[in-house]
Amino acid sequence: MKLRHLLPLAVLAPLALAFTTAPAPTAADTNLTKIKLPKGFVISYFAQGVKSARELAVGPDGTVYVGTKDDKVYALPDRNKDGRADEVVTVATGLNSPNGVAVRNGALYVGEIHRIVRYDNIAARLRQKPKPVVVYDKLPNEEWHGFKYISFGPDGKLYVPVGAPCNVCEPEEPIYATINRLNADGTGLETVAYGVRNTVGFDWSPQDKALWFTDNGRDQLGDNLPADELNRATSPGQHFGFPYFFAGDVRDPQFGTGKNQGTYVAPAQKLGPHVAALGMKFYTGKQFPAQYRNQIFIPEHGSWNRSKKLGYRISLVRLDATGKKALGYETFAEGWLQGQQSWGRPVCLLVLADGSLLVSDDQNDAVYRISYKG
Repeated sequence: MKLRHLLPLAVLAPLALAFTTAPAPTAADTNLTKIKLPKGFVISYFAQGVKSARELAVGPDGTVYVGTKDDKVYALPDRNKDGRADEVVTVATGLNSPNGVAVRNGALYVGEIHRIVRYDNIAARLRQKPKPVVVYDKLPNEEWHGFKYISFGPDGKLYVPVGAPCNVCEPEEPIYATINRLNADGTGLETVAYGVRNTVGFDWSPQDKALWFTDNGRDQLGDNLPADELNRATSPGQHFGFPYFFAGDVRDPQFGTGKNQGTYVAPAQKLGPHVAALGMKFYTGKQFPAQYRNQIFIPEHGSWNRSKKLGYRISLVRLDATGKKALGYETFAEGWLQGQQSWGRPVCLLVLADGSLLVSDDQNDAVYRISYKG
């Protein structure tokens, strides 16, 4: 998947604070009738008017934070717990594509293309003008595959990927095509995975704490090659193939010559070709039926240059009882693509405390809530 940020790189502007009442349901709600889900599941709007909604994170009080590919970060409080945000609050603006958001110890961490910043005591300061603390500012400013997905791991460290600055190449700087981690204060950056072309989604197994992540395959090898990947990292320092192999067994015609396929970690599950698999999550809630627990949900943003569009859905990867082996790959929710026209593009997921599943959409500027009614 090719990601291009169309605006020039932004320098942090003075923060503006704004909030609006959450939009009332409109005729757009009828789009949700197009979504097909397994029996017993329903989908509704958690929030609308959330421009370019991307990564999701939740604070201790239940407020949901939304990163964007625009220049803003939003907060979506749901104080009455009715399954719909009370309002859409703009907590930061003037940022450089702040795709990534994470919450730790009451602070909101935001991943811009070139740096990570932090807003302390964010829940008490939504309507003030919070000033960010710069956590780390030495990330590359390359915009191609530059969106940052961030999350704190079981080890307490903040994980941040750096995508390849190209469709396929041997990057000059070793930081590219990697997943990295650092301490919460910005110190101790280290690389934990290599050969990762562009991951915009990862999570840790609730069973053995292994890191799983999606990766988008290269373009220009045709409609059906290579498959996108779901990977499982079992130890730091593993190499997942880029730019030499894709999907485990597709040798790159330019860079793969003379390389040993067995050197690189094969994907745990091949996904659809060019589906742009993004912000995956293990389902750790208890609202869904038992067969969904500890399984992997993957939003597929959708192909951008395939002759017949593919993706624009949420997929499910089922794992064995140990949580270490993928058993199958199937569609869980679809309907954002009608024929060859899309009205929405799922991006990231978030499991709420009540067990419902939030889904961000950067085309329809919305966050949905999927719940199980039985």
